[in-house]
Amino acid sequence: MDYKRLGKRIREERLRLNLTQAQLAESIDISDTYMGAIERGERSLTLDTLVRLVNRLGVTVDYMLSDSVSGNDINIIEQFKQIIDGQPLERKQMAIGILRTVFSYFDKDSN
Repeated sequence: MDYKRLGKRIREERLRLNLTQAQLAESIDISDTYMGAIERGERSLTLDTLVRLVNRLGVTVDYMLSDSVSGNDINIIEQFKQIIDGQPLERKQMAIGILRTVFSYFDKDSN
């Protein structure tokens, strides 16, 4: 388990919600010192804490652990969904257009 990557992802999601470490820690009933150590990858967390954390951040456990879980199509699709969740329709359509462009470039490159 890469706790530094997990901590980084937690921090990114916390900042996305404009929460301080203290606010997030209080909302999931842990100390802000412990929250800081989790974000820095210095401490592990219990399953119970992880579940409270993902529920508060509005993400899934598989998204948070995606660096530690082997990739398969379902996990990758879930990661895409996490990235675009909450984005306006216009941005979602733009992201799809970018992906199509990238994949068409790969298709041309393999020929």
